[in-house]
Amino acid sequence: MTPRIQTIYEKKLVGRRLTMSFANYKIGELWRTFSPRRKEITNNLTNDLISLVIYKPNHFADFKPTNEFERWAAVEVTTFDNVPTEMETFILHGGLYAVFDYKGLNTDNSIFQYILETWLPTSDYDLDNRPHFEVLGDKYKNNDPTSEEEIWIPIKTK
Repeated sequence: MTPRIQTIYEKKLVGRRLTMSFANYKIGELWRTFSPRRKEITNNLTNDLISLVIYKPNHFADFKPTNEFERWAAVEVTTFDNVPTEMETFILHGGLYAVFDYKGLNTDNSIFQYILETWLPTSDYDLDNRPHFEVLGDKYKNNDPTSEEEIWIPIKTK
């Protein structure tokens, strides 16, 4: 699987966040609090959902399933005007990303193992300390083997 390499510009996001770890994974709880209210965000740019993760700088170098990270359920917006109550804003700074078009179950983590353990070490890039995210568009179907999404991995030239 070969990614496309893409530079993005700053994105404004509105959504909900939750601190979790892989040992105490609360993704379902996060989306259950966000999804029923996402229509309250009236200035979104697209219908795509953004599942964003902020890892600590040493998360992968000293990986343990108990390492905590911040996970966001969000949408991209034009401005931060009219942010619904109990939702927060986040600015995703621009930068270089490897974008993987993934088809399969969202619970299958082998794609991330491939990206981090196979593709990245043999590429011309290193992992950058910026947010990772998935774009869940029209072809995304939760827990369905025919689901499609984009996986965006922050990179920098070696």
